[in-house]
Amino acid sequence: MGRLFGTDGIRGEANRFPMNSQLAFSVGQAITYLLKKHYNKPRIIIGKDTRISGYMLESSIEAGITSMGGISYLVGVLPTPGIAFITQSMRAHAGIVISASHNPYQDNGIKIFSGNGFKLSDDEEEAIEELIFNGNLSERVPPAYDMGKAYRLDDVHGRYIVFLKNTFPRNLTMEDLKIVMDTANGATYKVAPEAFFELGAEVEVIHNQPNGLNINEKCGSQHTYDLRRRVVESGASIGLAFDGDGDRLIAVDEKGNELRGDQILIICAKALKDHGKLKNDLVVSTVMSNLGLILACKRYGLQHHASKVGDRHVLEDMQRLGAIIGGEDSGHMIFLEHHTTGDGIITAMQLIAVMLLTGKPLSELARLMDIFPQKIINVQVRHKPDLNSIPPIVDTIKQVEDELKDNGRVLVRYSGTQNMCRVMVEGPNDDLTERYCKEIADVIQREIGE
Repeated sequence: MGRLFGTDGIRGEANRFPMNSQLAFSVGQAITYLLKKHYNKPRIIIGKDTRISGYMLESSIEAGITSMGGISYLVGVLPTPGIAFITQSMRAHAGIVISASHNPYQDNGIKIFSGNGFKLSDDEEEAIEELIFNGNLSERVPPAYDMGKAYRLDDVHGRYIVFLKNTFPRNLTMEDLKIVMDTANGATYKVAPEAFFELGAEVEVIHNQPNGLNINEKCGSQHTYDLRRRVVESGASIGLAFDGDGDRLIAVDEKGNELRGDQILIICAKALKDHGKLKNDLVVSTVMSNLGLILACKRYGLQHHASKVGDRHVLEDMQRLGAIIGGEDSGHMIFLEHHTTGDGIITAMQLIAVMLLTGKPLSELARLMDIFPQKIINVQVRHKPDLNSIPPIVDTIKQVEDELKDNGRVLVRYSGTQNMCRVMVEGPNDDLTERYCKEIADVIQREIGE
């Protein structure tokens, strides 16, 4: 049995396994069957981003749920964190998101939230996989009189916007603040502009005309050129770039410079600490975070913990260690006192709140951390032996670390989903960083490369 679930749900090319209608139908059936062990008529929220394949997958999942005796609530296009919120708010038993996040339109994915708004555990995902591959689901369906129904919910956008606005401090206003926003032709294209407009901001929106094929296309959090240019031209105070499903934020300062997730994380964490609100003085990021974040945490008296890559691992470590803020350099931030999952709009609101509270422009706040040059090389490998068992690789890594000392770091790890070894080096300048990274990658290629 192959593993369906990756680090963030099931993902693949639309209309091809595993992102075809047959698999989506089975996912709906499997989730409902498992929930029926606890609930007579499981109630499940289904939402999606703007990809053209969302129609097919939405219908297939809904059919699977109702065939197994569950109740489907279709909310249409809504950001991933919005679906987590609606699932929890409606006291539904699960929420399903049809989205491939920042991937191009031809991909799609399925993410699942439990009734409490958190993503499923590994054990829960494995139970779904086992049912799909070995559970004979077609033989487990109820008789016709016990099948389920489906409903469309029309009021979810307003409810989600109220929820978002309540995360912004009531003693602050966005009046006189000009924002340029790039919604990536994705799931935030309606709710994000409305939320900031209702808080008093002057909002200009770009890339907000989804047609099913243009999500993330040269726009959004992965491609900020248009946003950076427009911020400078319009004299805006800040630019906000969301990804296709709205769980990430990349910001742009008033001078047109891009701020990555690590910078947003340290700005918000330091502000929380300065106001005595940072629980355990703790910040959680991943092992891929820039060395500059780690040094900034030391400078401002913050504790730092590095989790494995993936927002779910960040969340798990936050809950285990008692942190209220964590995130990834990709812009995926979790403010646990506000939401159960990463939310790009909430992140934007917290960042703007810091600007207003400090009276400082974003360009000044961005200087709270220095960004070390970073180089990543992915090496295709034949197999994945323990790297510590290969002396030439160990010796080369040690030699680079000895030369870098405190002016950089090395991280070498295998991909969790591909036959690939990722080499990341951070150093004092671009040339040296690239040279060291290539040295290590060349040895790995020679020893275990394809």
